[in-house]
Parts: sequence; C-alpha cells; structure tokens
Amino acid sequence: MEGLAQALGRTIREKRKEKGYSQEAFALAVGIDRSYMGRIERGEVNITVAKLYTMARILGYTPADLLTGLEANDRFEDETD
Repeated sequence: MEGLAQALGRTIREKRKEKGYSQEAFALAVGIDRSYMGRIERGEVNITVAKLYTMARILGYTPADLLTGLEANDRFEDETD
C-alpha cells in the first residue's frame, strides 16, 4: 500500500517532468538541495505546506492541483507511527 508522502512525491515528480525541469533545476528554483528533492519525490520525507505552495507556484499549479486525486488512490498507510 502506498503512503501519502509517496503518492504526493510521485505527483510532484510527474508534474516536474511535464514542465521540463530537471530534478536539480527544480530543487534550485524551490530553494532546496537536489538530494532532498529526491527524498521528497521518493516519499521519504513529509514536506511543509509552505514548500507545497512554492512547488505548486513554480510548476504553474495550485497546491490543490497537486493534492487532487491522492484521496482516490487506495487507502494510505498510517504514517504517524
């Protein structure tokens, strides 16, 4: 079962690639390290709402656009443990 962080990371990666950003260029635009960007895209970390807004703005989306459809996936694992 996929966790919420993994689903969001996958969506961010897809949108980044659609817009033609390399991982390094996108990380630079967001103001984070490329390795941290990789961890976000793999769902290894949870991002702040502020980072979600920044990423969405740079990609030309709203935060809601990046979150839409996540709830339609299979049930998410409880990531609070």
